[in-house]
Amino acid sequence: MIMDEKLIIRVEELLAGPRPVSIVLAGDPVLRRPAADYHGQLPAPLLAELLAAMRETMRAAPGVGLAAPQIGLGLRIAVIEDDADLPEEVTTALDRRPLPYQVIINPVYTPLDDDQAEHYEGCLSVPGYRAVRARHTRVRLSYLDDQLVPREQEFTGWSARIVQHETDHLNGTLYLDQADLRSLSFTGS
Repeated sequence: MIMDEKLIIRVEELLAGPRPVSIVLAGDPVLRRPAADYHGQLPAPLLAELLAAMRETMRAAPGVGLAAPQIGLGLRIAVIEDDADLPEEVTTALDRRPLPYQVIINPVYTPLDDDQAEHYEGCLSVPGYRAVRARHTRVRLSYLDDQLVPREQEFTGWSARIVQHETDHLNGTLYLDQADLRSLSFTGS
């Protein structure tokens, strides 16, 4: 693992600023560039602090996922978590269940079948809007955890949507790129 001094300084500067960290908005070039794979470019304590700041920022927004490019860092790192604290009829309609906090580093997903579901989706980098986006209902995710241990996990329903959305961010793609733009609506938030 080779440390990246410029990246270390950038992350230290970011973490020295106010919390939660500011979220980058659509139009910023960092959201359109494929993020660089993470291979230990940061010292472990700095990575842990970055992950904590990302989780804090995601929760404060509030959101169910946050990718490093959304805070201005072009690294293939994301955090996900969903308490699914919604009325039962909503969670049933969306196939939405609680998703414990997880760190996903260098994630790659593979659809497990051709089944897709269309639902409204939003994004912390496109605040105040949502649009219908088709996503695979079952995916297998290969990734590294916060200890850089390789993992493989299957996700279904809304959790599958979350990991696809965050992985897309790491590939330089926003959900609006493949959404039904006729469904675009203002949420007022």
